[in-house]
Amino acid sequence: MKHNHRLFATALSLICFCACQPASTASTASTGSASEASEATETTETTETTYFPAIERYLADTVGAAYAPAQYSIPCYTIVRVDERNGDDILVWGDFWVFRYNLCGDTLVTVSGGSHPGLLHIRQTDTGFEVTGFDQVVDGAGNLESAKQLFGKKYEVFRQINSDETKREQRRALLIARYAAQHGIAARCYQDYG
Repeated sequence: MKHNHRLFATALSLICFCACQPASTASTASTGSASEASEATETTETTETTYFPAIERYLADTVGAAYAPAQYSIPCYTIVRVDERNGDDILVWGDFWVFRYNLCGDTLVTVSGGSHPGLLHIRQTDTGFEVTGFDQVVDGAGNLESAKQLFGKKYEVFRQINSDETKREQRRALLIARYAAQHGIAARCYQDYG
C-alpha cells in the first residue's frame, strides 16, 4: 500500500507536509514542535544559537550514513529531556528518527530510515555546538530494559512519545517542510510505502 502526504500552507505561512490532516492541526504538531522548528533555524552568520542544527547534522550525516544512499537525509526528532548544566556535556534524551528520500517529480519518496532513540552528548564550541557522543537504546532483545535504563525517570514520557505515530508524523511533516524550504527543494508531498 502506498501512502501520500500532501502539502498544505498554514495561516502562519508555514509549509507543512501533512498526513491527511487539516492545516490547523499541522501547525500545532507535537510538544512545541513549531517553536522548536523555528528555534532550530535561529542562527547568525558565524554562531549557532541553539543545539538543534548540531542534532540535525549528526542524525542526517552520521546516523543516516548507515542507511541506503538517497538524495536527502532528513531527521525527525522529539526531545524528551535536556540537561544543560554542563556546557561541555549537554545531555539531550530524545526519540530520534532518520529518513532518506529521493525526489521524484514533486514527491520526496522514502528510500530508507529508522528509529534511534537515545541520549546525545553535545558540547558548545566557539561557533556553535557539536555532538560528541550518542548512547542509543539497544535494538532487538534487551530493547525495553535498555530504554528504561537510558531514559530513567523519563521512560514513561519517552514511551508515550515513541508510541504516538500520529504526533510523530505531524512532527515529521513539519520538519520535512522546513528542510525543503531551507534547501530549495521543489517538493509538494512525501511518500512512504508500507
